[in-house]
Amino acid sequence: MAALTSSWMRPPKVLITKIGFDGHDRGSRIVAAFLRDAGMEVVYTGPWQKVESVVNLALQEDVDVIGVSSLATDHLILPGLLDAMKAAGIGHIAVVVGGIIPDSEVEMLISAGVARVFHPGATREEIVGAVSSLATESRVHAEELN
Repeated sequence: MAALTSSWMRPPKVLITKIGFDGHDRGSRIVAAFLRDAGMEVVYTGPWQKVESVVNLALQEDVDVIGVSSLATDHLILPGLLDAMKAAGIGHIAVVVGGIIPDSEVEMLISAGVARVFHPGATREEIVGAVSSLATESRVHAEELN
């Protein structure tokens, strides 16, 4: 059995962000608190981030999951984020999105590579459980790449 790397010795690390022009960040702050209270390390950017900034921060912080909040149409930027992540060599990091996502756009997001879409009303347990599982999957994929 291979020795565990340092990424397995730390709690899951999640980047919570808002990409685009939507400044409503109450939901993302609540989710960040859910994850932090569950023992995860959370990097919170606040609103108005650019794709390049999120990719660079994900690289610098060595995150396992990126959570994006969208209350307008900012979720439509996610395919570009996923492409930029692949180009930067971090396509193994799971991306989740939560907020006001029309049902008609969920399949497009999943097809683009979004791991999970959370609608209003998602429970704390649902979010924490999914993010924890996705963090483990991201670490496994990272190990396979190394």
